[in-house]
Amino acid sequence: MLLLLLLPLLLLLLLLLLLLLLLLLILVLQQLLLLLLLVVLVLLLHCYCYYYYS
Repeated sequence: MLLLLLLPLLLLLLLLLLLLLLLLLILVLQQLLLLLLLVVLVLLLHCYCYYYYS
């Protein structure tokens, strides 16, 4: 009987945990994408300057 009462609560807790993990993953990926974008921009600028001044 107690298990039947606890089961929805456990499922809800699991769902919340998954949601939190997903959010964390999105944040990490967002930061990685921003870093990648920054690196690409710097490289493009470098190439542009290199060809422009040579």
